[in-house]
Amino acid sequence: MNLPNKLTMLRIVMVPVVVLIYLLIPQDFCVVSQTNGLALRDILAFLVFAAASFTDMLDGQIARKQHLITSFGKFADPIADKMLVNTLLILLVYTHQANVVAVLLMIARDLVVDGLRMLASQHGKVVSAGFFGKLKTVLQMFAIVFLLLKNWPFIYVGLPVDQILLWGATLASLWSGFVYFVQLKDYVLESM
Repeated sequence: MNLPNKLTMLRIVMVPVVVLIYLLIPQDFCVVSQTNGLALRDILAFLVFAAASFTDMLDGQIARKQHLITSFGKFADPIADKMLVNTLLILLVYTHQANVVAVLLMIARDLVVDGLRMLASQHGKVVSAGFFGKLKTVLQMFAIVFLLLKNWPFIYVGLPVDQILLWGATLASLWSGFVYFVQLKDYVLESM
């Protein structure tokens, strides 16, 4: 178990921590900002998410720099990322901070793309993330940050950056899913 893999496992462990924060700390407990309703729960969830995101960046850099890329890392790293992001998106829907349609579309896209990747891998083809897939991930992470922080500081100027990022992530997600499908449609259609 090398350091990058330990960081990936740490990220997976952080997922239930975020869930416990959301389920055990009431929204109205220790409200920090009356303007946007930012509470202790939101700040703690943000800190865990920020730490997990940092471990994601760090484990990739260490693995590449020290040539510690393993099969386990290739398997577990994207799972840890999706567990973290999708769990937070679901919690944000649960607390009415994120639009359920946007989140359902992104999760459905992830399921379809994962299925396409598995099908391609059975034929010996490795499908790496394209530009729009990477853009989706970046937009999702920034959307989660601003949703957790209740659109701070943009709430003071009336600009819904959190919602703009959420829907931008949804559009990038759908487009990248379409691109994956076009690239891999032969594997899907061959057995029809």
